[in-house]
Amino acid sequence: MSETPILVGAAQLEQRIDDLSRAREPVELMIDAVRRAAEDAGSSRLLDEAGSIRVIRGIWPYQNPAQAVGQAIGNTRAETAMSQFGGNFVQSTVNLSALDIQNGVHDIVIITGAECGNTQAKARRAGVELGWQPLPGTPDRMIGEDKDMRHPIEKKLRIGQPIQLYPIFENALRHARGESIPAHLERISELWAGFSRVAAGNPHAWIREAKSALEIRTVSAANRPISFPYPKLMNSNNNVDQGAALIMCSVKKARALGIPEDRWIYPWAGTDAHDHYYVSNRANLHSSPAIRIAGRCALELAGLTPADLDLVDVYSCFPVAVQVAAAEIGLDTTKPLTITGGLTFAGGPLNNYVMHSIARAVELLREQRRARCLITANGGYLTKHAFGVYAAEPPARPFRHQDVQAEVDRTPTREVALEYTGPATVEGYTVMYGAEGPSIGHVVCLLPDGRRTWANCSDSGVLEAMTREEFCGRAVTLADYAAKF
Repeated sequence: MSETPILVGAAQLEQRIDDLSRAREPVELMIDAVRRAAEDAGSSRLLDEAGSIRVIRGIWPYQNPAQAVGQAIGNTRAETAMSQFGGNFVQSTVNLSALDIQNGVHDIVIITGAECGNTQAKARRAGVELGWQPLPGTPDRMIGEDKDMRHPIEKKLRIGQPIQLYPIFENALRHARGESIPAHLERISELWAGFSRVAAGNPHAWIREAKSALEIRTVSAANRPISFPYPKLMNSNNNVDQGAALIMCSVKKARALGIPEDRWIYPWAGTDAHDHYYVSNRANLHSSPAIRIAGRCALELAGLTPADLDLVDVYSCFPVAVQVAAAEIGLDTTKPLTITGGLTFAGGPLNNYVMHSIARAVELLREQRRARCLITANGGYLTKHAFGVYAAEPPARPFRHQDVQAEVDRTPTREVALEYTGPATVEGYTVMYGAEGPSIGHVVCLLPDGRRTWANCSDSGVLEAMTREEFCGRAVTLADYAAKF
């Protein structure tokens, strides 16, 4: 058991400022969070003796922030590492770090990340240049691969933002479930209201005022429409300044440092997998084979079933991500699916959200000593996924991780028609909003031969109808990437 990996320190912090001259930049939040995580564990020697410092990549200019963190905490010997972009990479990095500790590569690993989206937004509005440090250099290690996730036809039609693609998935899911637009909107707003209630009880949440389902689904000055069917309060809230840190080590090292066992949290199992990188090639728009295969595998490796879980945090950038994950894993949707309040209410610091969900899990598991917790993570367009199972009790077997990508890769795909004129059927769609109202519709279509293609719609009357009537399943004529109804 000497090389058993454990989490011993966790910290979360935020900054809320009105005066931009007083705003700290992300690397400063990281440094503060790392120091607080060591305090949480009760040992400053974790900082001095860490063998690796791993930073989750963010929207900042830093080239090697782990080096700056190491210098600030007095450890210039540690390996420096940085992840690629993706909301999956916190859990993936924890999985990797658990394996490194178990295999004796390192006995202490520090993981940190931060975003200052609120400060950036205020600076843009004020026309202020923030002047964040570049922190030059090259990390000793890059975690993950940087893959192109946009098919050429998606690029041609300028489709590639999460706010374009996730609502397309949502509308496709609604149609697959056979729901009406009003019933569907009511159901997902109730789901999100449940997340908001959890955030109200989370001391680290950015929005701690509980929002009702009616508030969440009703368009207002404070809740403008973004992309049908989502108003602002159904989108990830990136307008936050938040940082977090985790410290992992071996049981042997924890004992040597005198870290009390009531601080220890055990990662039991983890998995990572990605769906077909191009949305255009997926079998449908409302499921995720990677979540199904990797999520269920993580539970099986831990010797658990969904019914055995006491705490769950499902990655919640948009309501459809939660619904798909819950269905694929078999989670009980009558129970809370978040321990933080999710990316809308707890805060969505881009790729680093899952560090906050794991840190919150550490807090709750220390209180609920017999509880079992599942953390899910998602990056891209419901593309890249990672899972972790945690508990305060040691697992029956050492930390387990399994590569299930080959099984995911064998799942069905669709061919894509790059150029097509003729009849088709709408598979999914969304309407994007501008300052004056609906601006453009993005339509995903299935052709008579089973291939998929994309088109846009700019007819104002049709766009308005798309937000009131079900367009999935409708016949459409395509010509020059335009949809005519």
